[in-house]
Amino acid sequence: MTLSLTPDIPALQVAGDVADSVLRSALGASERHELFALLDRHFEGVTPVQFARDLEEKDWVLRIRREGRLVGFTTLQLYSATIDGTCAQVLYSGDTIVAPEAWTSPVLARGWIALVRALQQVQPGERWYWLLLSSGFRTYRFLPVFWRDFWPRHDAEAPAGVRETLNALATARFGESYDARAGVVRFAHPQRLRGALADIPDGRTDDPHVRYFLARNPGWRAGDELVCLTELSDANLTAAGLRMVRSDARRSSLSTSLESAAQAPAQAPPLALTQVPPAAP
Repeated sequence: MTLSLTPDIPALQVAGDVADSVLRSALGASERHELFALLDRHFEGVTPVQFARDLEEKDWVLRIRREGRLVGFTTLQLYSATIDGTCAQVLYSGDTIVAPEAWTSPVLARGWIALVRALQQVQPGERWYWLLLSSGFRTYRFLPVFWRDFWPRHDAEAPAGVRETLNALATARFGESYDARAGVVRFAHPQRLRGALADIPDGRTDDPHVRYFLARNPGWRAGDELVCLTELSDANLTAAGLRMVRSDARRSSLSTSLESAAQAPAQAPPLALTQVPPAAP
């Protein structure tokens, strides 16, 4: 479901890369084809029919552009679920791809966090969870960079309540495609990384998170997807996540203040930058 009140989410620019969030329902035919073409260049097993069906289930698309070219995107669906006896919001990430040329850019992470926080402000007071499928270590690696607690992980067993929640969400969503014992989803028609994109660069297995992902999801090359879960809250952000949130909050606060100053009556004094309130910790 799409939230009944959709927030206004401005485009976010980092160096020469731009992230913009758009409702899936607002995409035109050429924009949908552009998304499919990028995914098809990097994954085997993608068909137009399957892509269109999966996209139709999603609510939002976050796109990454470099000099006007699409170099990445991720799709998101938001729905309600009962967790621990209370209503919670679940954000499910669908198709996600970033072209190798943009792997070092932080714009996807910044744009994703900005979109999620904007959605949370429309629906405050409830717990939020991120349900993520990882068929590659790069996607899984996003979790330890920005969240303190996430599951599964190499250095701790998931609490019983978390395991129950993860299994319940995955079973409800993926049905018989979900292997609860292995913690992976095996689709009938999986998508597999093409060629060199499926290679593990030298030195990456020195990272315990990467080693864990490869051991926990040994069928990742065949398209098996590891089911992951984390709670989306400020208290669960790592230091890197908090820095990103505060940086974007200061940028948004400054932009809002300057816009207000520009729209103020001519006789009003200009707003000094020192009057911009700092972001809440």
